[in-house]
Amino acid sequence: MSRAFIGDDQYDAADDEAPELKIPIPPGSRNYLTPDGAAALADELRELETERRPRLLAEIKRLGAPGYEADPDALSRARRELGRVNRRLEYLGRMASIAETVNPPEAGYDRVRFGASVTVEEAGGAVSTYRIVGVDEADPERGLVGWTSPIARALMGKRAGDEATVALPDGARSLVIVSIE
Repeated sequence: MSRAFIGDDQYDAADDEAPELKIPIPPGSRNYLTPDGAAALADELRELETERRPRLLAEIKRLGAPGYEADPDALSRARRELGRVNRRLEYLGRMASIAETVNPPEAGYDRVRFGASVTVEEAGGAVSTYRIVGVDEADPERGLVGWTSPIARALMGKRAGDEATVALPDGARSLVIVSIE
C-alpha cells in the first residue's frame, strides 16, 4: 500500500517494533575496552543524550506544530532518525553497563593479551600488525581486531616466536609472532 494512504502515526508505529538488540560478545562476558575505547563510548553517549536527541525532539515538536507547513516527509524522517538515535542509546547503554576498561600492564606485554599490538609474519612472508581491542573499537582495515575475532582468539596467550593457526572463512592461515608491544 502506498504511504499516501496511511497516516504518519501508523507508519512510525512499525519503527517502534524493532528486533531485540544483539550484543556482539559472548553471553556473560564483560565488554572489554581499551582506555581510548572507553573514552569514545562515553563521548558518544554524552553527545547522543545531550545534543543529538534533544535537537531531534525539538525538530519533531516544531514540525508537528499546528499550522506548520514543511516538507510532508520531514516529520517522518525526523521520527525515524529519533528512533535510530534511541536504538543507539539503548545499545551503548547496555554495552556501558557491562564495560570494563583494561589498562596496559606497566611492565609491558610478555604474551599476547587484550590491548597488545602484535606483529606477525605469514607463511608467504607478509608482515602485519594487529592490535587487540574491544568489539566496538574494531576496525580491521586499520589493524584493530576485536578480542572475539578469530585472529585475536588464535593469538591470545602466545609469545614472540610462537606460531598461531587462524581459521578464517577463506581457509586456515599460519602466523608467526614477531613482536608484542
